[in-house]
Amino acid sequence: MKNIKLTFAFMLLLGVVACKKNVTNPTTTGFSKNITTDDAASMVTTSLSPSTNGVASSVADATLDASVMFNAHVQCGMTRSDTISRQNTRDSSLSYSFHLTYNFMVDCSNNVPDSLSSNLTWSGSFTGPNWSNSNSGSSIFGVGGLLPADTAYVVNGEFKRSGSFSSKTDTSKHGNNSVDIVVSNLLVKKHWRTIEGGTATFTITGDTPKKGSFSFTGTVVFNADGTATVTINGTVYTVNLTTSGWQRRDNGHEGHGD
Repeated sequence: MKNIKLTFAFMLLLGVVACKKNVTNPTTTGFSKNITTDDAASMVTTSLSPSTNGVASSVADATLDASVMFNAHVQCGMTRSDTISRQNTRDSSLSYSFHLTYNFMVDCSNNVPDSLSSNLTWSGSFTGPNWSNSNSGSSIFGVGGLLPADTAYVVNGEFKRSGSFSSKTDTSKHGNNSVDIVVSNLLVKKHWRTIEGGTATFTITGDTPKKGSFSFTGTVVFNADGTATVTINGTVYTVNLTTSGWQRRDNGHEGHGD
């Protein structure tokens, strides 16, 4: 009888330890998991979309200034600064306000302007049907392909943002996060300034009250149809860069970044 009691107590102890391990690790699967890969997809989407001041917005501004400065026949090393405020239109379903400060410099090869350096700092917030965010961030991009013979700009650099987030559909999902996206050979057609290709890697970190920290890594492949293929911890999503919507490929589940 004594041995039976000891065995039962030992099994009970193992159950308690296993339960505690699941609760304290927010990245495991199960009821304790707070921030999912779908939530991470929303965070990446808003960090890419132009309507939420993502990578596409910074790249559009940088390539526009590259065009303007080249057409103005500026000299090598010439700098320019821009301060921009952006707010949503009255009929928009998304409420946002961003304040941006850009610094640009024309770079040369053999005394010929052939690239542009773009340095951005920004802060702001947005509220949509699903999420509210308040962030600040920065980006450093190099824009190549300024010569007339080049049909596309080639953008390389890094985009960062950090701040607070809150889900409007699940009040337990709120806290702080940071998103870091490194962009490689992003192709932007000169005439329409549309994204035609390129890749990126990203890291998402953050924490939620009483749930602990979370971390995700992944990749982005920019497509020529206004979408991006995003892979997060092995799960693949199709992201619409214009609408901030995403679709999970394995089950067709859809979501929105804003």
